[in-house]
Amino acid sequence: MAAIGRFVNELEETLIALLLGLMTIVTFANVVARYGFNSNILWALEITVFMFGWLVLLGASYAVKTHIHLGVDALINAVSPSTRYVLGLISVTCCIVYAFLLFKGSWDYWANFANLPATEGRWFPLGFEQEFRPKGWYEVNDTPMPEWLRWMEDAFNDGDEYEKIPRMIPYVVLPLAMGLLLFRFLQAGWQLLHGHKDRLVASHEVEDELEALQEERN
Repeated sequence: MAAIGRFVNELEETLIALLLGLMTIVTFANVVARYGFNSNILWALEITVFMFGWLVLLGASYAVKTHIHLGVDALINAVSPSTRYVLGLISVTCCIVYAFLLFKGSWDYWANFANLPATEGRWFPLGFEQEFRPKGWYEVNDTPMPEWLRWMEDAFNDGDEYEKIPRMIPYVVLPLAMGLLLFRFLQAGWQLLHGHKDRLVASHEVEDELEALQEERN
């Protein structure tokens, strides 16, 4: 589990850093093209919007890991440790269920764009659809298809040429990010269950106080 946690952590940090860097480069290049050469990179806005969406969705799971989601802990600070333990388990259970539903829904939305079946069942996957309409031929509006991705034409578009990149590429962040979010909540639930922490989200002030208290006890 520790190895998996390190891999997921490095994956999130690397993707977030790459997205921030690429967004800056593309936006700067488009500004230079517009004001320096009276031109425009037609796909710059679309690809920047996609990358920003990736950044937000991937950042949600990373924020669970680093405890930077906003949380109100006035109630749990006023109750006994045993009650706080129970409330923590209830809250993380709700988050796990919610993340699971998001993961299922995101897969169902993305799957057909990759010529894959969505899951059957409204609240819980009961299997995969036997009949579905493949949507691998759907393209984005502006971003051109790079040559190194031409293999996708045979794999997902019956050999027909893509003019723009297929939608499955930017949309794949949906199941990826929701899967990471589910993993992070499961990780948090494990820590709560074994007493490694007593709350799902804590303000930084409370964390500092807890660390200071722990140092005093040691």
